[in-house]
Amino acid sequence: MNERQDLKVREEALSERKRPIPTVAPLVDILENNDEILLYADMPGVDKKDITINIDNGRLALSGIREVSPIGAANWEEFGDVEYRRTFSVPQTIDVARVNAELKDGVLLLHLPKSEAAKPRQIEIKAG
Repeated sequence: MNERQDLKVREEALSERKRPIPTVAPLVDILENNDEILLYADMPGVDKKDITINIDNGRLALSGIREVSPIGAANWEEFGDVEYRRTFSVPQTIDVARVNAELKDGVLLLHLPKSEAAKPRQIEIKAG
């Protein structure tokens, strides 16, 4: 095999390889009120079925994969496949059984309700 044919074979092998998907941390806003902690995570282009949320031992792990299927030949690419991944520490006072999530317009909203024991309460003063 001459150099030109060898180069062509290597180029074809490289073009068939899939590029690794970059991993990025989604931007988040975290708000807290008396009843719950709200976490908003930007995950544009991620489908609901491609998001994973796990809470275990005070750790909240979010991940989501966006895969873009190009139509035609790409002349310039800035918006491609990506994996969003981020981990947080959450208080043990979160009621894990009542956690719920919503996905709307590329924003994941997590409702992390506080357990009754963790909620602030008003102490009544009794007259003596």
